[in-house]
Amino acid sequence: MGGNKKLKEIKCVVWDLDNTLWDGVLLESEKVTLKPAVIEIIKTLDSRGILHSIASKNNHEDAMRKIEEYGLAEYFLYPEINWNAKSSSLANIKENLNIGMDTILFIDDQAFEREEVSSVHEDITVWDAVNYQELLTHSRLNPKYITQDSQRRRSMYLEDLQRKVEEKSYEGPKEEFLATLEMKFIISEAQEEDLQRAEELTVRTNQLNATGRTFSYDELNTFRQSDRYKLLVCELTDKYGSYGKIGLALYEIFDDHWHLHLLLMSCRVMSRGVGTVVMTHLLQEAKTANVRFFADFVPTDRNRMMYITYKFANFKEVDTREDGSILMENDLSVIQPFPKYIDIKIISAEKDERIKVS
Repeated sequence: MGGNKKLKEIKCVVWDLDNTLWDGVLLESEKVTLKPAVIEIIKTLDSRGILHSIASKNNHEDAMRKIEEYGLAEYFLYPEINWNAKSSSLANIKENLNIGMDTILFIDDQAFEREEVSSVHEDITVWDAVNYQELLTHSRLNPKYITQDSQRRRSMYLEDLQRKVEEKSYEGPKEEFLATLEMKFIISEAQEEDLQRAEELTVRTNQLNATGRTFSYDELNTFRQSDRYKLLVCELTDKYGSYGKIGLALYEIFDDHWHLHLLLMSCRVMSRGVGTVVMTHLLQEAKTANVRFFADFVPTDRNRMMYITYKFANFKEVDTREDGSILMENDLSVIQPFPKYIDIKIISAEKDERIKVS
């Protein structure tokens, strides 16, 4: 990893079990004891919106029974307890949580296991278990803000597990299944109370982020209060609960054109078919206002999907700047319709409009 590369906030701590989460080896003795303060550490990190999982070579049933005895089972998402290589277990956890390997911290007492993981996943952070008590004070585990969404993060993943179980058992076209979720997509002008989450989204969202740019609370507040800019925030709910604030758009208003500087969507909603909703709304509004519509795109190593989204929405490249960023334009001749399986609500200073798509 390059020396100047800014390290990202940790999104998930993955624990080994024997002589890491607890003292002792479970297969050798049932009388293992939790490490001092480990429950407090797990619960405190959870309250900050940091997830937990397990990568352990153990018998799955025995280990989960012990974890349940300690009252910790609900805190571990997608635990990998098997005899496979730890690098393989971590790849599965990354895939299931849909986060970058560079946002995972793996903690294990054995140097061999840490080295095996590092050799396969060079972006992961590995820790010796002797340092576990330093987790609470580590800078990458202390987010700048703890928002309502971050406090609910584990609950939102658990709700998503329910959705996945239902989707797997559903027999029929995907659109029909999505219709059963009773999704509601709300687009509103950002309020001051949204700004902490908005900043968090710019920092945490990498895959579905058109520019990869981050913005501070103060910068976003300046945009929010300016007549020249519109800052929109998006929320998604369904019959299982709220996905929270999952999207952000920032555009600049000129007399004859609008310029989209930021568009991002949480990767957690990628499979819900909502990625085009904000874009459709913006393009429809621009067409009504009779203005041209431009957007910035900055290629990163993670946001290829966003480029495809722009091309699918009929954007054309009009300029590549010296810094590698791309200026795109949409001629507004073809605008994708809203998905039929979502109720859409638009809230702004001028209107409070519900769009029932049928």
